[in-house]
Amino acid sequence: MTSHLLLWPIVIPLLGGAVSLFLEHRRFSWAARRATAWAFMALLAVAVGRIIGQADTGTIGVYLLGDWPARLGIALMADRLSGWMLGVTLLLGGACLLHACSGWDRRAPHFHAFFQLQLMGLNGAFLTGDIFNLFVFFEVMLSASYGLLISGGRGLRMRSGFHYVAFNVAASALFLIALGLIYGLLGSLNMAELSVRVGQVAPAQAGMVKAAFALLLLVFCAKAALLPLYLWLPETYSRAPAAVAALFAVMTKVGLYAVLRVSTLLLGAQAGALAGFGQQALLWAGAGTLLLGALGVLGAARLRIMIGYVVIWSAATLFIAFALGRVGTIGAGLYYLAHSTFVAAALFMAADLIRRRRGHAEDDKSIVAALPDRALPGAMFLVAAISAAGLPPLSGFLAKAALLSDVPVADTPLVWSVVLLSSLLVIIGISRAGVRLFWRLPAQVAHVEEDHGPGGHLPVARARPNETWATLLLLGLGVGMTLFAAPLMQYTDAAARQLLQPGDYTQQLRETAPAMRTP
Repeated sequence: MTSHLLLWPIVIPLLGGAVSLFLEHRRFSWAARRATAWAFMALLAVAVGRIIGQADTGTIGVYLLGDWPARLGIALMADRLSGWMLGVTLLLGGACLLHACSGWDRRAPHFHAFFQLQLMGLNGAFLTGDIFNLFVFFEVMLSASYGLLISGGRGLRMRSGFHYVAFNVAASALFLIALGLIYGLLGSLNMAELSVRVGQVAPAQAGMVKAAFALLLLVFCAKAALLPLYLWLPETYSRAPAAVAALFAVMTKVGLYAVLRVSTLLLGAQAGALAGFGQQALLWAGAGTLLLGALGVLGAARLRIMIGYVVIWSAATLFIAFALGRVGTIGAGLYYLAHSTFVAAALFMAADLIRRRRGHAEDDKSIVAALPDRALPGAMFLVAAISAAGLPPLSGFLAKAALLSDVPVADTPLVWSVVLLSSLLVIIGISRAGVRLFWRLPAQVAHVEEDHGPGGHLPVARARPNETWATLLLLGLGVGMTLFAAPLMQYTDAAARQLLQPGDYTQQLRETAPAMRTP
């Protein structure tokens, strides 16, 4: 298993998806289907754990598929950043699977197959050492997400789902165009080869190469919901089932991962005329998205729409952290990436518990409605809100404090002002949501009952244990990140230092020879 270790996070969910399709025959029980899903998750956890352990030593793992030289075949790479992203995806996937196994998976045809393929696409995107295969894994991930979003849906969810599909198909077309330009200009799509060739670009070609990379960055920014390409996200995520919306919390992070990987490996200090290309544009676009995302949180009429804007706001924070290009800001950003993924997923799950308790009112904050058994969802919302808003003592506060402490002097006025102002707006927006949902005067509720009948809504749907435990698991991960902040930040800082020394990555891949085949 060791020699093929990097392949297992891709192969395991691929096999899991195939077996899940086979088990969909009516002679197999739902218990068997769920047990199979968890068995493959356990195998995946073993593989990811071993990769993280290897990466933590500073080793950059290389796997040459088909035993072809890297410049000719497909290469998989695993460094500290890859290990971090695999770990975040694994933990999030486990919580989402636990939530879905409460019964929602029975309403969506092929749920477990789509879920496993989604994990395959995510893991492959984090492990590939080739931009074309990054596109391939993007498409695997997106194709599975289409099925998860639309499957079993109707009405507004179907409409939002078709908008989501159309947007991503257009972005994928631009991705292919960018890849064609880069290959035509530089003669390779292998990241290590490109890292060397970008620094050797002749001045006459620099303009075209910049245009190609600008298009590539545009695609990644669209996937990560950067201004002005974020309008699709709030409505789409708000219509998805809770387990799916929670899993989608990591989808924007794939675009951010791609931006970070390309910016450091291909457009870093070694890139000659292209060194630092797009960095200032991403910084200013991130600042604008940060403010607009915070305004969206403040003005959203529905709770799940508000959480969608929280996802955008957190992604904008990461754009700023990565665009600053320093060890401290990138390390803080990677820590914040995991925090924001878990807390957004927990908010989506908590919002589902709240929505089903409010009947007809659902998650509309403007409607006054009773909220039976509010204690547990209220406590969940409180912890998640404190963490999402970046208030002490939880991980959101620690991440932002680490980020702001390492901002360069020249960028301090911009970064400090937008981060602090947007955080204040988000605190106000989330506080208003909490007040409207959980603090109800008896007279207000009585008024609603006169208009809409007893209770003012449909019978309350009670939470199943799996749903509660999944939400608590995600909140527990956030608390755990707070308690173990020191070792986690040491890992993310080490990952940042490794990213800012791309020569090691390039050398490792270029010097890895096939075991048996002669180049």
